[in-house]
Amino acid sequence: MSRFNSLLKGKCPKCETGQIFSSSGNILKLKGPVMNDNCPHCDYKFEREPGYFYGAMFMSYGITMAEAIAAYVAIVVLNLDLSVDAIMGIITAVMLIFLFPNFKYSRILWIYSFTKKDEVEPADKIERLKI
Repeated sequence: MSRFNSLLKGKCPKCETGQIFSSSGNILKLKGPVMNDNCPHCDYKFEREPGYFYGAMFMSYGITMAEAIAAYVAIVVLNLDLSVDAIMGIITAVMLIFLFPNFKYSRILWIYSFTKKDEVEPADKIERLKI
């Protein structure tokens, strides 16, 4: 599986098998995504140190601002004659709809930014190293 597909599916960056999040959350029930402490497959610890995901907050902010700008550009391109309050309402609704996916993918992007994939050594290379 390619690294990009693993990122989109929320797989562990080390083994690309285990899930990073145990649940995606439900905005209607106001339940956020639940992140596993360790990979269920390879036991890789996702939070490397206290405050590790502080930088993911800035990634989430960037993603949210990109969505807000895209919503505004869509309103302008569609030439909708809306008041400033209506435009702000639409942008706020877009931000709220993507709240949990932004949280989830900002953390996944942050983990993938600082973690290398485990490379599996071919059997013949391992044998040559033993000799």
